[in-house]
Amino acid sequence: MSNDYSVKPLNRDLAQALQHRLDTRTKPLGSLGRLEAIALQTGLIQNTLHPELRQPRMAVFAGDHGAARVGVGAYPQEVTIQMVANFLNGGAAINVLARQGNLALAVVDCGMASDVAGESRPGFDYLQAKVGYGTHNYLEQAAMSIAQRDAAIANGIRLANGWAAQGCNAIGFGEMGIGNTAAASLLTHFITGANLAEVIGRGAGLDDAGLARKRELLARAASRVAGRKLDAAETLAEFGGFEIATMTGAFIGAAQAGMLIVVDGFIVTSALLVAHALAPAVLDYCVFAHGSAEPGHVAQLRHLGATPLLDLGMRLGEGTGAATAFPLIRAGIACMNEMAGFDDAGVSTAD
Repeated sequence: MSNDYSVKPLNRDLAQALQHRLDTRTKPLGSLGRLEAIALQTGLIQNTLHPELRQPRMAVFAGDHGAARVGVGAYPQEVTIQMVANFLNGGAAINVLARQGNLALAVVDCGMASDVAGESRPGFDYLQAKVGYGTHNYLEQAAMSIAQRDAAIANGIRLANGWAAQGCNAIGFGEMGIGNTAAASLLTHFITGANLAEVIGRGAGLDDAGLARKRELLARAASRVAGRKLDAAETLAEFGGFEIATMTGAFIGAAQAGMLIVVDGFIVTSALLVAHALAPAVLDYCVFAHGSAEPGHVAQLRHLGATPLLDLGMRLGEGTGAATAFPLIRAGIACMNEMAGFDDAGVSTAD
């Protein structure tokens, strides 16, 4: 691939000073646990002893999958468009959680099967980055062409750069697309090497018969490329969705812009698998919000060496896990910035 997807690893020159600041707050060493790690990571990303979240936002990427028409999911493909309309009306879980967390919200049409009438309004952006009207059915052919894949990745980089230019320095990713847990399972299998059957879950609510059908269909899809050694970018073109490819680019663009990235669950992490293969240092900028109830998320986290902040049994998608984690991130940063030091408070340190 000729595109420049390079991401600079974090400059760790401030690490010792940040750790000293954390260690000299009025608390036992390390007693705030992961909150301290979040504060230190954010300080390194922003290259400051006093990090802050500026204009944090959630971005929900939407797209349709050709394989949804042959029954890889529990719901008809039309639900993608209906749910995006629900986002635009402010009625979905991600709308509620974004409002609760004081997060701006963007919804991006990356490739839904039709168009939805909607408009941006204060605190809410509805953006067009449409590569096509849904992907092809990957049981029969590649989900997208190489040109479409690269266009979607470029769209993601452009979107992230635009948000950074507006002053946003922290972003959480979410998604919407009927059938995209199936695509994420295939990406996870080929990129991590995990057993395919073990990374296929119930998605939006398949019963036992539906889960068995999903496993059979995805095994057929995988067999279509039998004998080929696919890299991550090739796997994305074969089995991904336009929303997954756009998120791949947005991960890279956000890291290139020095943003803190809050990673949602299974489908978002499937895009991160590709972004990590293209630009390994993207992980330096990522906080993993929660452990999804989808079984494939365990394989993804193991492959990336990541530990999520929360384990609430969530599997809704939309970025709801990422939005739920934002208050913890704010808490870690606030403790480092606002707690008194031992000297300031006149508190004795440990012997």
